[in-house]
Amino acid sequence: MEIPVPRIAGVDIPDRKKIFYSLQYIHGIGNKYAGDILAEAKIDPETKAMDLSETEVSTLNSIVDGSYLVEGALRRQVHQNIARLREIRSYRGDRHRAGLPTRGQRTRCNARTRKGKKRTVAGKKGVKG
Repeated sequence: MEIPVPRIAGVDIPDRKKIFYSLQYIHGIGNKYAGDILAEAKIDPETKAMDLSETEVSTLNSIVDGSYLVEGALRRQVHQNIARLREIRSYRGDRHRAGLPTRGQRTRCNARTRKGKKRTVAGKKGVKG
């Protein structure tokens, strides 16, 4: 008999890891929120995810669904925030539109993650006399 993989907030979480780390596989739940959720549910963070009972899983589900913005709803909100910045033509919105860093990082060197692969621009050939 195979044990079903726990689903929390519609996400299959790894069952062989400790529940503290498994919860962090849900988009929007990090280190701090995982600890807060487990404290509220009164579950030991060292417990493996596959060792949770059905009631504990349902408790975690109700806490996450009721108190936290996760997965699709969070992604949608972030996308709407960026779209609003673009729409009002703010400086940050213009940086998003151009695909450049938005938080003041320098772009003269580095910033390759945002700018993408290098594109060579043809320069002037040496001009003779």
